Amino acid sequence: MQRERVAESIYVFTSDKYLQVTAGVIVTPEGCVVVDTLPFPSESRELRAFARKACRHGIRYLVSTHYQADHTYGNCFFSDIPLIGHELTRKLLEKLGDTALRTAQEETPELADITIRVPNITYRGRATIRLGNFTIQLIEAPGNSPDGTMVYVDEEKVLFAGDAMLPVPYVVDGNVADLLKTLERMGQLGVESLVQGHGDVLLRGEVPESIEASIAYLKRLRDHIEQARVKGMSDRQVLAWDIEQAGLSRIPLSGLVQELHRANLLALYKTDGAPVAQ
Repeated sequence: MQRERVAESIYVFTSDKYLQVTAGVIVTPEGCVVVDTLPFPSESRELRAFARKACRHGIRYLVSTHYQADHTYGNCFFSDIPLIGHELTRKLLEKLGDTALRTAQEETPELADITIRVPNITYRGRATIRLGNFTIQLIEAPGNSPDGTMVYVDEEKVLFAGDAMLPVPYVVDGNVADLLKTLERMGQLGVESLVQGHGDVLLRGEVPESIEASIAYLKRLRDHIEQARVKGMSDRQVLAWDIEQAGLSRIPLSGLVQELHRANLLALYKTDGAPVAQ
């Protein structure tokens, strides 16, 4: 697992084991806040050990940016820490978590020690954690999933975006219109360092450029699907429109972005002919 210091008291951890998924530690004089917990026990325990060592007053809060397994499976290794998430994060984990975990454990024995832990503190709209000399905002960020949360550290202008920001926007479990609104809101925060849910940390000048590129991609994606429906394209014809034609690079996440793009195309095209969200 890789560790990167993005501000004086903020660290980002990037998994070597699963799709460069990220987590973070915000260190304050009164303890720390951990953002997401990674999917594999070995990396979750390493994250926990660092946070305990770095924070003289211990880990005060844990925040889940959304319900998906790669961001929440490690929650169970912080069982004594208050866990904060959107109210929909709690509902989705209660509804889907155990069944999905059993399937994952059958396929991946390394997950045997995992149990589902749901937020015991929930919010909607916005919430604020004030700890030490930090103001940490929790902001609704739907689009990738309905329950997304962005975590913004005001004093350092660092944003943990969860999967609301990825090298390619991903809407298979979400909604194009919601994600466009979230990205526009993200662009208004004055972010200097942006931690994507997967992949590299975006710094200063990269931030507005990447947000604008994501917005442009979603609009092109929406237009392509609408035209495909009018023309009655086959799935194969729809998928022939690759990620570079959509305006993004195929390089990030070891090339997996192309597969995420293809999944977006099929998910939107197969929504029973329903209008693409505006």
